[in-house]
Amino acid sequence: MILAERQIERMHYLMEKNEKWLQWAVELQSLAQAGLFYSNEKYELERYERIREISAEMISYQSEMPLEKVKDLFCSDVGYQTPKIDTRAAIFKDGKILLVHEANGTWALPGGWVDVHISVEENTIKEVKEEAGLDIRVKRIIAVQDREKHNLPVYAYKVCKIFMQCEVIGGEFVPNIETTGFDYFRVDELPCLAEEKNNREQIEMCFEAMRSETWEALFD
Repeated sequence: MILAERQIERMHYLMEKNEKWLQWAVELQSLAQAGLFYSNEKYELERYERIREISAEMISYQSEMPLEKVKDLFCSDVGYQTPKIDTRAAIFKDGKILLVHEANGTWALPGGWVDVHISVEENTIKEVKEEAGLDIRVKRIIAVQDREKHNLPVYAYKVCKIFMQCEVIGGEFVPNIETTGFDYFRVDELPCLAEEKNNREQIEMCFEAMRSETWEALFD
């Protein structure tokens, strides 16, 4: 487990350096995935499969991660490649923002990947309930961001982040496997953040939205 975590950290480090070869590998994987989905010709499918393997081999070689592990992380999706969607809930109380305390010791806005069978709003409500135990109402969209333009490390796939301003209508914290609790923080007393999920700039953006009655959603 420790070795696998180090290998993933190595891949993220290379992504953070924004190596050109990694951009090429990601693009090759995207093209191959689309080709495998849309093509019906046997020899074309074989070529697309080989292109996908080459992209995985490039990442495996540079990151020192086993090829099969790279394929699991990087080549397991099917169909036309589109960004994953991540929601983050900005909840305020007395001028402070709610952050959940994660198992690794960092703090984050409650949120996560949008499940395929529910909406963005429903996912935001679900994630807050799972991570903070609270029932919420979603009030408005703060921003829609291209994660790659705001957060590190850069991932081998695109992520669309949606920040939502919400208000608590009930509930209380319930122990779970993802978080150990939550607390509210002023903008000038933010703890150690899970930067890959939300950084100081994004938290400050949420505060700005909270203070504005005429806020218009930002987007990249």
